[in-house]
Amino acid sequence: MNTNNTLLKLNQVNKQFDGLMAIAGVSFDLNSGEIVSLIGPNGAGKTTLLNLISGVYPPTSGEILLHGADITGMKPYQIAQKRIARTFQSVQIFQDMTVLENVLLGLHHRLRSGFVKGMLHFPGERREEQTAVTQAMDSLEQFGIAHLAERKADSISLKEQRCLEIARSVVSGPSLLLLDEPAAGLNIRETEEIAAIIQGLRQHGLTILLVEHDMNLVMSIAHRVIALHHGHKIAEGTPEEIQRNPEVVKAYLGGTHSAER
Repeated sequence: MNTNNTLLKLNQVNKQFDGLMAIAGVSFDLNSGEIVSLIGPNGAGKTTLLNLISGVYPPTSGEILLHGADITGMKPYQIAQKRIARTFQSVQIFQDMTVLENVLLGLHHRLRSGFVKGMLHFPGERREEQTAVTQAMDSLEQFGIAHLAERKADSISLKEQRCLEIARSVVSGPSLLLLDEPAAGLNIRETEEIAAIIQGLRQHGLTILLVEHDMNLVMSIAHRVIALHHGHKIAEGTPEEIQRNPEVVKAYLGGTHSAER
């Protein structure tokens, strides 16, 4: 790998909860423009790893570097300011707000107008607000849900909610997007649509770290796959290499199944 192209680097990262070692000495690099997928059985540590990168938990030890700068243990808002965004296993949207309002929340840390200006509706604040609405609508259009802008978020389908959550993350202008099971609960056609969306984001320059159980999705879009088991990294390679890896087959697929299932 070209180390000059390294966006994110994990070096011997550990996370311990009481007596449980949830992440044990995990190291890997993520290069700009890649889609890398984390796979593993339930409890392997995939979401915990995303939580460490996004600042939800601080690592017990080890380091996390972004563009060579140490971001280990930073708070989530600090990580967001470093242009890392994420989604969650369970859709995290504001159900009582409109689709447009949800996406506008993704722009809040980029707005310069303060509370007083917002209350008084100074001309500068109004211009900034209109710019934000335009950006949010452009993001909704990108994900094919602009026609739902004025709908309450709890009234749209699960697939549309997942698109909304990704749109809200992307509108913030990240360089790295962490996706936690974006296809969970979706049917085959909807999963294919999500796969196309993820590939489109990568083509627009976004780097993506993906946690996903749908192996067809993983194998169709990932450049590299990292397999975890009981918090340890047990394999890393191309999708084809991971499919043939006996440790992955044994740990993740029960030892008797093809990784294509």
